[in-house]
Amino acid sequence: MTGATSEVPVRDGRTVTVYEAGDLAGAPVLFHHGTPSSGLPYEPHVRLAEEQGIRLVSYDRAGYGQSPRDRGRDVATVARDVAAITAALGIDRLATWGLSGGGPHALACAALLPDQIAAACSVAGVAPHDAEGLDWLEGMGEANVHEFGASLAGEETLRPVLEAEAARTTKELGAALGTLLSPPDLAVLESGIGAYLISGFTAGLARGVDGWLDDDLAFSRPWGFEPAEIRTPVLVVQGRQDLMVPGAHGEWLAKRIPGAEAWFAEDEGHLTLFQPRSVRRIHKWLLE
Repeated sequence: MTGATSEVPVRDGRTVTVYEAGDLAGAPVLFHHGTPSSGLPYEPHVRLAEEQGIRLVSYDRAGYGQSPRDRGRDVATVARDVAAITAALGIDRLATWGLSGGGPHALACAALLPDQIAAACSVAGVAPHDAEGLDWLEGMGEANVHEFGASLAGEETLRPVLEAEAARTTKELGAALGTLLSPPDLAVLESGIGAYLISGFTAGLARGVDGWLDDDLAFSRPWGFEPAEIRTPVLVVQGRQDLMVPGAHGEWLAKRIPGAEAWFAEDEGHLTLFQPRSVRRIHKWLLE
C-alpha cells in the first residue's frame, strides 16, 4: 500500500494522526471512520482509490488511536480539526464521506467548511438525537439501545459500559455485535471486512475508550450545527436491513438537508455499505 502517516497539530496543542493512501496526486477525498474504529486505510479502498484517481485521506478522531482526547467535543468540533488537516496537507478543496459514526462528522464539515467541501456523503450515519419527529432508538439492536441509554446518563455511567464492550469486541466480533447484525451484515463478516473491523477497533481503542465515549456523548447532545443549514451537495446512503442505524435516520436527514440526494438499499445492512462495490459508487458521486 502506497501512502503516508503523519501527526498534524490542531487546536489546544493537540495532534491528530493522519493517513494518506491511494493516488497521492489525485483528487482529495477525506474519510471519517465509524464509532469505534480508527482511520487506518482499508486495503480494498486503497486499491479503489488508486483506480479512481483519488488521494484518500483519513484520520483518527480525537481520543482514538494516538490522537489525544478533546474532552467535551461536540460533532461540530471536528470541522476545525479537518481545517487544520487540510491546511497541513496543502489541500484547498475536497470531498468527504463518513461511515456510521463518521456520517455526522462529514455533515459537520459540509455545514461549517462550505468553501472547502465540494460534496459530502453520510453512509449509515445517525441523525441528531433531538431530531423532531424521529424515534431515535426505534429499530436499533438491543446493544445500541443499551449503549445510547447509558450515554444519556453521562460519562460515569457510559464509560464502564464501553470498557466492557471493548473487551468483548476485540476478542469475538460476531458475538459482541450479535444483536446489531442483520443477515446481510453477518455474511460480510466472513470477508476481509471482519478482519479490518477488528484491526480498526484494536488500533482505535489502543489507549482506551475516550474517543468512543466522546463520540457517543456528542451524538446524544446538540451537534453544534443544523443539518437544514447545509448548502453543500450531500448524498445520504442507508441500508434497509441496518440494525445499528435504522433507515429512518437516513430518511430524516434526506428530508432536512436542502437538495440532498438519497440512496436507500433494500437488501443492504450497515457493514455491507463498506464493501468496495458500494464505495466505488460513493466515490464516483463525490467527484462528479
